[in-house]
Amino acid sequence: MAQGSAARDVMAAQPSFDELGTPLPAVTFCVVDLETTGSTDADAITEIGAVKVRGGEVLGEFQTLVNPRSAIPALIQVLTGITNRMVADAPRLPQVLPAFLAFAEGCVLVAHNAPFDHGFLRRACAELDYPAPRWLVLDTAAMARQILLADEVANCRLGTLARHFHSPTTPNHRALTDAQATVDVLHGLIERVGNLGVHTIEDLREFSRKVSPGRRAKRSWAADLPEAPGVYLFVAEHGDDRQVLYVGKSVNIRRRVRTYFTASESRRRMDEMVRVSTGVEAVECATALQAEVCELRLIATHAPRYNRRSKFPERQHWIKITTEPFPRLSLVRTVRDDQASYFGPFRQRQSANDAMLALYDGFPIRQCATRITLAQTSPSCALAELGRCSSPCDGTISRTDYDRIVAQVRSALSDDVRPAVAALQHRLRRLVSQQRYEEAATIRHRLAALTRTGRRYHRVNSIAGCAQIVAARRVERDWEIHVIRHGRLAGAALAKPHEVPQAVARACVATAETVAPPIGPLPAAGIEEAERVADWLEQPGVRIIEIEGDWSWPLYGVLTDERLPELLDVRPD
Repeated sequence: MAQGSAARDVMAAQPSFDELGTPLPAVTFCVVDLETTGSTDADAITEIGAVKVRGGEVLGEFQTLVNPRSAIPALIQVLTGITNRMVADAPRLPQVLPAFLAFAEGCVLVAHNAPFDHGFLRRACAELDYPAPRWLVLDTAAMARQILLADEVANCRLGTLARHFHSPTTPNHRALTDAQATVDVLHGLIERVGNLGVHTIEDLREFSRKVSPGRRAKRSWAADLPEAPGVYLFVAEHGDDRQVLYVGKSVNIRRRVRTYFTASESRRRMDEMVRVSTGVEAVECATALQAEVCELRLIATHAPRYNRRSKFPERQHWIKITTEPFPRLSLVRTVRDDQASYFGPFRQRQSANDAMLALYDGFPIRQCATRITLAQTSPSCALAELGRCSSPCDGTISRTDYDRIVAQVRSALSDDVRPAVAALQHRLRRLVSQQRYEEAATIRHRLAALTRTGRRYHRVNSIAGCAQIVAARRVERDWEIHVIRHGRLAGAALAKPHEVPQAVARACVATAETVAPPIGPLPAAGIEEAERVADWLEQPGVRIIEIEGDWSWPLYGVLTDERLPELLDVRPD
């Protein structure tokens, strides 16, 4: 386990080039400047100047006047020195643009006030039906505002910065001259941030964005984290008090954690989380699935305040068929070992209500919560008079016949959902024929809630019923191996190319967690963990090495959204 220390907040670490991206000496910059007839979308380019540099060495220069096919305003002529006579015989944009695009190909585009120049080039490409180049763009003006202190320069104009960095070139509103001056400004800014651990183009881009110095300084926390799959925890420690603020996962912990200290992380709550945290801890995992599961378990354990998902796995709902003499449906939050039948889970209570109403629509099972005994009867309710209840309370139906209805409901939930669909077919057809479409839509919505949860129920229940599944999947040159017991990830290993996967699997089984059989349809892990495990098992290329139990679903236990309308067949007669 690695931990970043608050004592290193203000220290700059030099991360490896492999981790960060492209080293600056290997980057080819195309520093460009445009002169135009104005600053609106209707204005045109009058001159292009560019300098190509890499590692401080000038590789080439590009300069040409451009005929804008319109008069240059007098004020612009005075400012730039470019007159209508000068551009009269100059090539037009269709002749100039291909040459510039070839010159700048594969480069990082740099300009002073880059949105202006980049915007004109992008519009020129669109006008001439050229695909917009996917340039990485740097703005030396924005970088200077972030890098330089307020009392160092009066402003961030090109002329001011050129003097500040002692450029031998004085900007004069001509494209090539201004581009040459911008090269010196770029090199000056790069030199300025070199001692802050900025060694790649990715790091340099961050200085043109609004990232607080305190947040940027904390990136040194990532220096000691592993470049491997696993889980990271942002923590706040104050004396003996340790609080987990946020838990996340990644296939590369170090690379992922670094993004929290850059402008690529724009979520406001994450900015606050980084500000109040004092360090980062990491738990390395053998596989990506193990990292996912570890994340879920840590979130459930610590309930970090900056995590929004997976914090309360106990917040789920089930439909229960009770075990009393005349069973009924009940919404519960917990599955108990009471011999009752359970169906779910539902993430929201409203979805559970919709599914239960679908069952009431299809089967005349009683809806009251009254305790009914075999020894006495009571008056029937309004639902019985409407034909919506079989009325066991007044003795209208025998216990045997009522148990047959309950068995149909139980079967619809656990084995074959088609009877539930068929039970609603006549009612839906009648509503459609009467043009009562809103009521018909309500019934279909309820039935959809029932069938969607049916897929989740059977998916989780199927792996929960398997005492052990040992499976492997090839990822590049390695084999991911997982031991799953009753739906819980009990062990994980990675077989390298020089290892025998079967031997690694046997070792993983021997050291895997012992898992007791769960209650009823519950897996031995959280529902979300079981679903993540099912996601992995259902991927193409997964090979089952060993299985104890039946990993299967009932043939008609689940209906897809495409299949449901076919079975309903609710067209009006």
